[in-house]
Amino acid sequence: MTTRTTIRSFSASCKFIALALAGSVTWLASPAYAVHAIAQYGEPKYPAGFKHFDYVNPDAPRDGTLVLANPSRLTSFDKFNPFTLRGNPAPGLSLMFESLTTGSSDEVSTAYGLLADDISVAPDGMSTTFHINPKARFSNGDPVTAEDVKFSFETLKSPLAAPQFSVYFGQIARAVIVDPLTIRFEFKSATREMPLLAGGIPVFSRKWGMKPDGTRIPFDQIAFQKPIGSGPYLIDRFDNGRTISYRRNPDYWGAALPVRVGLFNFAHIDYKLYGDPTARLEAFKAGEYDVLVEYVARSWVRRDIGKRFDSGELIKREFPQHNGTGMQGFFMNTRRPLFKDVRVRQALDLALDFEWLNRQLFFNQYRRIDSFFVNTDLQAKARPSEGELAILNPLKTQLDPAVFGEMPKQPDTDPPGSLRANLIKARELLAEAGWTYRDGALRNTKGEPFVFEILDDTGGGASMEPVAAAFGRNLQKLGITMNFRTVDYALIQKRLDSFDFDMTSVRMPDVQVPGTEQVSRFGSKSADEQGSDNLSGVKSPAVDAILQKVISAQTREQLVDATHALDRVLMNGYYVVPHWYSATHRVAYRNTLAYPSSLPLYYGAEEWVISTWWAKPAHAAK
Repeated sequence: MTTRTTIRSFSASCKFIALALAGSVTWLASPAYAVHAIAQYGEPKYPAGFKHFDYVNPDAPRDGTLVLANPSRLTSFDKFNPFTLRGNPAPGLSLMFESLTTGSSDEVSTAYGLLADDISVAPDGMSTTFHINPKARFSNGDPVTAEDVKFSFETLKSPLAAPQFSVYFGQIARAVIVDPLTIRFEFKSATREMPLLAGGIPVFSRKWGMKPDGTRIPFDQIAFQKPIGSGPYLIDRFDNGRTISYRRNPDYWGAALPVRVGLFNFAHIDYKLYGDPTARLEAFKAGEYDVLVEYVARSWVRRDIGKRFDSGELIKREFPQHNGTGMQGFFMNTRRPLFKDVRVRQALDLALDFEWLNRQLFFNQYRRIDSFFVNTDLQAKARPSEGELAILNPLKTQLDPAVFGEMPKQPDTDPPGSLRANLIKARELLAEAGWTYRDGALRNTKGEPFVFEILDDTGGGASMEPVAAAFGRNLQKLGITMNFRTVDYALIQKRLDSFDFDMTSVRMPDVQVPGTEQVSRFGSKSADEQGSDNLSGVKSPAVDAILQKVISAQTREQLVDATHALDRVLMNGYYVVPHWYSATHRVAYRNTLAYPSSLPLYYGAEEWVISTWWAKPAHAAK
């Protein structure tokens, strides 16, 4: 079944933040000194003077064209600005932007200099200074300066950018230009995450959006003005919001950097956007594009077959990955009165029969999600530890007593469990919340029937309709009417941005080291901020207090305890009916492509293909 991503217009740009946090000079209490990399916890894997990352091929051919399809739910685009809220950004725009630092894919919470050639963290942790590589250049040939970095930061924190940036960078007090190539970020508080967040700020030229007469297009109105970034690719051509082609910048400044050797090997990267999943799959089988990352188990088993697969022209392979899975599920909007009561939300969770879905629809290829941090040591289990209790006990009067017990388990229908037993429990919870069955429907004390809508999009992956249909049949047994509605990408984005939905299917991107992004997802302030990632409307002073523990953790142990506490509270809040995850990346690709023999540990399949694969020499000139 489709792995969903949050469909925020700024989501492509958040990749910069993820790189800073996922991928590293360990900053010490004293003294401050300049280094090539910083680590949030521990030491960077790669020492100063390293030649390249272990998971790349430094001798990979640098030619050929990579053709890709929709990388997300996007079926069309209407702008080249990935940092604003309105509109649909073209895929691949992250190829044009860089940040002061970048991460590696075989360690977490590490940032190596990219635009910056050294990094200095103050002894008290209240500021970080970056020196910009004098060779760094924008696509127009201008040098990257401290003024450009400051302009980018202040623009992204302004109301002209998507509101999430003001959350992500909210603890950065200001950017100070020390000299033309040196910038210092000063923080409101000293946390181990802040230097990495500052290093992950996307940088663009202050000339982007400048008219010939010197006047400036407001940032939130920049649409098809080509970005002026420092990344390895340029926009070559585009057509009707459905195709876009990038070409590698022949003058790219950073090609010889250790963090770039063996990366971005294709001379051209093209995207073709298809209107529905069937058309996209058939186009791949017809040879219209090169790589299909398959999120649909049914397609992987039953539909990703044919003559080109049989002949070896198209290859299917599952690649292991160690990413945290993120949370995918049916998110309930607790701003709606219908979902205010936690007992109602738990009852809805009991009505999803994952074991039946896995057998009948997914070919037993999935595992159930039972945490916001599955597949990592950040997942809470059993009862709270002493470290967790130190965080939870001061909040005891604000928390459900269940938080202090065993971690909740997702409903199971394998014997001795059964759907009937789960629905009986659900009915009891609904009755406690004031919902009883009468006159042919489940009704509240006012006589209003329990009716809600699941909102889903029409493209970008397999429809959730078969899942929703099975879920709806189980809900009918409780007297609940669930309506399933599909709309196009642009409309669903607007509705989610304004929180105009009952329930929707979403996947929150995974993170290896939780931090400020959790505030955007679950913080009370974000619940009232249109366009935020807090889709469920979580608004809890207790959650806010735990989030502060997450972002202020000074050791890995403190981070684990705080994240366990957060996971425990959120799972007991039943804000989501969790879905499922795969332990592998399923990738089908043309036999004209090759990839390094050493795989990274933490990666997204699409980004891995784009950044480290190459065209075999015999096929490079296609």
